[in-house]
Amino acid sequence: MTEAAELPPAPEEAREVFGDRFADAVRYAELLAEAGVRRGLIGPREVPRLWERHILNCAVLSEAVPDDVTVCDVGSGAGLPGIPLALVRDDLKITLLEPLLRRTNFLNEVVELLGLDHVTVVRGRAEEVMGKLQPVHVVTARAVAPLDRLATWGIPLLRPYGEMLALKGDAAEEELKSAATALTKLGAVGTSILHVGEGIVDPLSTVVRVEVGESPGGVRFAAKRAKAARTGRARRRR
Repeated sequence: MTEAAELPPAPEEAREVFGDRFADAVRYAELLAEAGVRRGLIGPREVPRLWERHILNCAVLSEAVPDDVTVCDVGSGAGLPGIPLALVRDDLKITLLEPLLRRTNFLNEVVELLGLDHVTVVRGRAEEVMGKLQPVHVVTARAVAPLDRLATWGIPLLRPYGEMLALKGDAAEEELKSAATALTKLGAVGTSILHVGEGIVDPLSTVVRVEVGESPGGVRFAAKRAKAARTGRARRRR
């Protein structure tokens, strides 16, 4: 068994990013380094770089998220990027979507401990909750799947004219090119690559933005969404 490394002190940039929520961000980092490692949510080798590589890297995603919108963090895992985003932006209504019980248990504990009243944890897969969750303005994701596959899960959860923001690495441009056909079929009307976190993280965080039109998910998912909505209405009438 690998012994967990010690969590380094929070960098000064964290104070700037989290402001009044700095103490909560520190507590979250401690939870990741302790319970997160113990439960297998974070590898012990990640502890020394939790702040730069994980927490701050995710927090700066807030630069790309519009004000006062609903967000679904798909495959939230240990809460990345959803929890750092929630600590920075209390104007957002965030759903952390995660299929594994041990992860949703951890997420619920974090949300309660940190008093994140604007965050809801939902256990399930994206394809299972379509029609059950209200469509959102923004879908976020990090290290979940290649872009073409991620899009089939995330885009159908969007409202018309919403956007998916995926934190990616150096291969972002290549992924975007490879996924172009799939994205078009899913109703994407625009794509771009953003670099956020100037003065906070080095290297900058890379975000793939996918904007959709009036039919998120395309024709096939429009039919599935309509069927799910009809089923939901029928259940409520019972």
